[in-house]
Amino acid sequence: MNTGTTPILEVRGISKNFGGVKAVSDVSLKVMPGQIVSLIGPNGAGKTTTFNLVSGVLPPSSGQILFKGRDTAPLRSSDYAGLGIGRTFQNLALFRHGSVIENLLIGRHIHFRYSVLESLLFWGRPRREEIAAREKVEQIIEFLEIEELRDKPVAELAYGQQKRVELGRALACEPSLLLLDEIVAGMNREEKEDIARFTLDIRDEFGVSVLMIEHDMQVVMDLSDRIYVLDFGCLIAEGTPEEIAANPRVLAAYLGEEAAHV
Repeated sequence: MNTGTTPILEVRGISKNFGGVKAVSDVSLKVMPGQIVSLIGPNGAGKTTTFNLVSGVLPPSSGQILFKGRDTAPLRSSDYAGLGIGRTFQNLALFRHGSVIENLLIGRHIHFRYSVLESLLFWGRPRREEIAAREKVEQIIEFLEIEELRDKPVAELAYGQQKRVELGRALACEPSLLLLDEIVAGMNREEKEDIARFTLDIRDEFGVSVLMIEHDMQVVMDLSDRIYVLDFGCLIAEGTPEEIAANPRVLAAYLGEEAAHV
């Protein structure tokens, strides 16, 4: 699916050095509107560092990152949600003692425009925005099929359920680009199938583009419109799932040179 000719995200030759170590070297990639794009590679390939560069957690040592044509260099990481970039984390970043609905409401705070004084009165704009936030969060709860969990503390939920809450919180900021960091890691087969279905629906129903890091190659091949492959911080391949599955450099990176030719 491709609904536009201008990339929603364009990464131009980014590199990241940590002292004398080059974690990412001259990586370029694009996410077009309506696409699901995957970034894959063996452990230590530089995927998470690239994700942290794209999401503003780390500044690149060189290169440029454009979101909807806008250079993100002047932005703080806290600005990204307001810009329209949502992210989940490999290690869950939820408020464990808060309820599901409280965690999702946190994702709505970027849309609140009232002042501290107005919030004390809780009338007019604060009241309208709070009601709108609640309505949006209830829609997300229904979409993710977690209605029965809405008032439960996150700490009491199973791991797969917590992953849904993390996904819901990222959706609550109404992103146009969603960054998924190993969203199905640690899940059983049924949970993975649910998340895969939600990801497709997020793209198809909400019009949200997706960039994801994922180790589960079945999920990658089933969902991706395009795949980029990193190895030792360098981009070694890009293409459709079919092209990547047949690429000898990718096979060598994952299986080793000898195994790739067996």
